Amino acid sequence: MAKNQVDRCSFCNRPRTDVNILISGLNSHICDYCIEQASVIINEEISKTTTKPGLTNGALKLHKPLEIKDYLDKFIIGQDDAKKVMSVAVYNHYKRISQPPSAALDEVEIEKSNIIFVGNTGTGKTLMARTIAKLLNVPFAIADATVLTEAGYVGEDVESILVRLLQASDYDLKAAERGIVFIDEIDKIARKSDNPSITRDVSGEGVQQALLKLLEGAIVNVPPQGGRKHPEQKMIAVNTQNILFIAGGAFDGIDKKIASRLKTTTIGYKSGDNEIDIDRNNLLQYIAPPDLRSFGLIPELVGRFPVVCNLNELDKNALRRILVEPQNAIIKQYTKLFELDKVKLEFSEEALDLIVEKAIDFKLGARGLRSIVESILNNLMFELPSQPNQKQITISREYAEQQFDLSGLAKLKSA
Repeated sequence: MAKNQVDRCSFCNRPRTDVNILISGLNSHICDYCIEQASVIINEEISKTTTKPGLTNGALKLHKPLEIKDYLDKFIIGQDDAKKVMSVAVYNHYKRISQPPSAALDEVEIEKSNIIFVGNTGTGKTLMARTIAKLLNVPFAIADATVLTEAGYVGEDVESILVRLLQASDYDLKAAERGIVFIDEIDKIARKSDNPSITRDVSGEGVQQALLKLLEGAIVNVPPQGGRKHPEQKMIAVNTQNILFIAGGAFDGIDKKIASRLKTTTIGYKSGDNEIDIDRNNLLQYIAPPDLRSFGLIPELVGRFPVVCNLNELDKNALRRILVEPQNAIIKQYTKLFELDKVKLEFSEEALDLIVEKAIDFKLGARGLRSIVESILNNLMFELPSQPNQKQITISREYAEQQFDLSGLAKLKSA
């Protein structure tokens, strides 16, 4: 080889002096420009062959109801009836959309079954929907019904629900059209009154009417950047026919509607010997569509949620299990946080019992558990990073009670 021979890129033939970096191989060279171009080509090819969310080799992976419930059991304690209802409804929905479309006029058309959950706060409504979406690997979006208003009024239009779903799917339209939307606080858009009024119910009945086309299945023009701030943007047409809508709400006071329908009372004694044996401590288990109508949901909206399911109030035993048993249990999460600081964290049985007792006092369900644990461990999490010699900590009931009494939660309760 001549001494004056200049090394060149084996792909583009650029000399070393014309490139930033020239990587030498056994008998060849490659420059930084060619590396960048190769990276672009590789990413394009990978994107062509990679399956979309929720798809396996181009088809949706269908999980049987028992498989879905077994997966839910890893993350959610109790609520067996709700998990069975959810598993069957989700299985039937994705079994329906996995079938090839048929143009035959005599073909039976299966309609989708949206789900509505009724249960007090902290019973697991949102968690159940999020866990289902995680198993199916489909886009999942949570929308808050309290901010929705009729079109033209201050607030968000109902189409903003689909904007969140598009964002969750990275604006992949086909994936979004197989996604799951959880509409939280659906009870907050109940009709304010059955009596006619001179003012429009723009955040109640008006929102319910606007939701009808989304729930049943229609092609909706969605502004990807929000409808009012960017009126010049190009709309995205989203077909909601195969989107599963799950709604949840506490429906505070609906137990009185159920009691009225069952001709019983929420408190007191039975009025006669002919009254059926009703568990008045858990009237939500008798929830039915007429109760939702009497609460304030319009009949058209109730009809688009054919699956109505209740979530039971969490008792002391369920809250105790939620603390330690699920795959992402609260105690396991904080134990992992302390492990990152190389500290072994343990809780005594009595300390765990105290956390459950306080959660029941606050009546916040499973959500209250995390707030209480956080208040107990807050001082430790503040001091431990500066104490490298501390290797193990055991939380006793006395320490937990002392830290809780010093927290703002205890002051709030006493007030």
